[in-house]
Amino acid sequence: MNRKLIRTTLAEVKERDRERDSHSHHHARRAPEPSERSERSERPERSERSERPAPAPPAPKKKIPPEQTNAESFYYKKQMDAHTPMVIVLTDDEKLQGTIEWYDKNSIKLHRDEGPNLLVLKHNIKYMYKDQDDD
Repeated sequence: MNRKLIRTTLAEVKERDRERDSHSHHHARRAPEPSERSERSERPERSERSERPAPAPPAPKKKIPPEQTNAESFYYKKQMDAHTPMVIVLTDDEKLQGTIEWYDKNSIKLHRDEGPNLLVLKHNIKYMYKDQDDD
């Protein structure tokens, strides 16, 4: 079977586009019948859309709090500068008294007058507070 390739010309394509455009404009101007409206998608007509209130703008996204607030660092620095006597309670309830000499991410160096200075790992600290005996 011998098939011949049929090529359309540019003029034919433009003519088809013009016909489609004029055909679609003709239908766009005509108001649809109520029965046609139910068969169409649920998209409201332009007049119906103007009656609806505009949707509220989306609420601004809450910012994620920073991973590092520096509150811990600020507290240590304040106690170091003031040479505040501190009590550190370890997870086994042992109490250590002294002043914070320095700190880093994982440890605190505790300066003690009575006994050697200690390097305390933070994961062993239950809590700490200012020593009130010095008042």
